[in-house]
Amino acid sequence: MKQSLQLKLGQQLTMTPQLQQAIRLLQLSTLDLQQEIQQALDSNPLLETAEDDDSPEPADNTERHSEATRESGDGPLESLERTASDSGGDDGEWQASMPEDLPVDTQWDDLLPSSSAPASSGSEDGGDYDFESRNGGGESLQDRLAWQLNLTRLSDVDRVIAMAIIDATDHNGRLTSSLEDILESLTTELDIELDEVVAVLHCLQQFEPAGVCARDLQECLLIQLAQLPADTPYLEPARTIISRHMNQLGAGDHQQILRRTRLSEDELRQTLGLIRSLDPNPGLSVENDSTEYIVPDVFVRKLNNRWVVELNPDIAPRLRINSDYASLIKRADNSADNTFLKDNLQEARWFLKSLQSRNETLMKVASKIVEHQRNFLEYGEEAMKPLVLHDIAEAVDMHESTISRVTTRKYMHTPRGIFELKYFFSSHVGTTGGGECSSTAIRALIRKLVAAENPRKPLSDNKITQLLEEQGIQVARRTVAKYRDTLFIPPSNERKRLV
Repeated sequence: MKQSLQLKLGQQLTMTPQLQQAIRLLQLSTLDLQQEIQQALDSNPLLETAEDDDSPEPADNTERHSEATRESGDGPLESLERTASDSGGDDGEWQASMPEDLPVDTQWDDLLPSSSAPASSGSEDGGDYDFESRNGGGESLQDRLAWQLNLTRLSDVDRVIAMAIIDATDHNGRLTSSLEDILESLTTELDIELDEVVAVLHCLQQFEPAGVCARDLQECLLIQLAQLPADTPYLEPARTIISRHMNQLGAGDHQQILRRTRLSEDELRQTLGLIRSLDPNPGLSVENDSTEYIVPDVFVRKLNNRWVVELNPDIAPRLRINSDYASLIKRADNSADNTFLKDNLQEARWFLKSLQSRNETLMKVASKIVEHQRNFLEYGEEAMKPLVLHDIAEAVDMHESTISRVTTRKYMHTPRGIFELKYFFSSHVGTTGGGECSSTAIRALIRKLVAAENPRKPLSDNKITQLLEEQGIQVARRTVAKYRDTLFIPPSNERKRLV
């Protein structure tokens, strides 16, 4: 085999650690970003938060690189590749004479924020933080029922039966096992009859919230009616309808209920109002899932007839490099301490650059979205324009995958509410005039038509299709049905109501 030299040209994408960090920070939500910043502060002694009364002069060359980025016209992620390598060879900026006596830092908690403490400084007693910790976990329905059981005088056998029933109750408050199955599971250790299980069940059904431990929806509603005052208006008709005409009530067959109960339309309307005030899932009022608060990443407001986009200054603390630690770095010193400081200095610079890249990219994308959806901000959902990721990617000269990362779990605060950035992207359908209409605008029109319909004669999907076609929007009936389902609007036969 003859040996030879060959020259080949090719392209290869190399993901450097700093570029990987920038992409990872770009796709984090606001809450995740705050945790990431807190972890960086805990692990890197060269990073610190910049207080408001501190000097605004930066401790590193981040601002100089950001100016160069804007002058060169490169994107934030592209410029990161070029600037990260430049920041590694200027350790001479931090060269300083080593003092003879170095202070021994024995308590790092005094210098670095604790990972368990909240990011913002509060009162010494930590009242707000303790409130969140006390109330954030929530109390389960089983805990609430067990607490009420401890306050009830029952025998040991009945208490065991009660705990078995509570364990068989789901988070909605509904009994998931039959009484026979519960009895069978207890007969191995107790000598009891089915009547004893039924008696304990009736006792538990008097607990709060009203309607728990019911075997079906009918029993759940009857339990709630039984706990209402006896002089409640239309209490007896409501009990009659639920106990005898539950199928007709579920099907919305009000005419059949009128014929069987001999009620007037006004009496039936008042009775149905009382039934609708009941809770079909009483357990959900107790189950408090951990709440995830939405913190907007950008604010949009109208100023001098122009829509202005601003980054939320509270989503992340202002960071800088600790000049005291940086001044201890000496060139040509290969000691363990000096190497540790140099490595952390480089990581701090990369982290600050990645944060700057994230903010710049988010600002570019949000500004283009506002520019494209100005009519939505002015007139509402019906004026929403069709928009896809490719449109924004082409406008800001980035890849669609980058736009997808920026718009995921990022929120915009507008005068019309807080929306995820992905909310402004939607498909389109054609119009009779040759234009395009956003699917979000079509959903808003469907919601508006249904809200204005006659309850006696609700609009069918075919009728909604005809009304949309009269407005110049060509959409199929099955598309209207799909949009109606996404809006949680029931079919026309279930929306039929008495006047």
